[in-house]
Amino acid sequence: MLIPIKITEKAQKEIKNIMEHKNIPSDYSLRVGVKGGGCGGMSYALGFDKSKEGDQAFELGGIQVLIEKRHIMFLMGMEIDFYEGNDARGFTFVNPDIPKRHDVKE
Repeated sequence: MLIPIKITEKAQKEIKNIMEHKNIPSDYSLRVGVKGGGCGGMSYALGFDKSKEGDQAFELGGIQVLIEKRHIMFLMGMEIDFYEGNDARGFTFVNPDIPKRHDVKE
């Protein structure tokens, strides 16, 4: 199965930390998706959820990941990273075809 996204080691570590310390139920997985809007016509979303009909499920670095099948084409090749600096902290989506970062808006 082709895995449409990548998750950096730094982002994997932060996701696992959240799952362990924020009382995320053990039957939940990381959900990656897109929403309409944003500066490029799309904004990206991360959250924790149970599997639903129409999801594609896979594992990255020991993390169970869910993506709705209709979102896969918008996420293909996307890399999820975690940025931590003096000015900001959070997950970013990096599209190799676009040379700038898109921050997750919650």
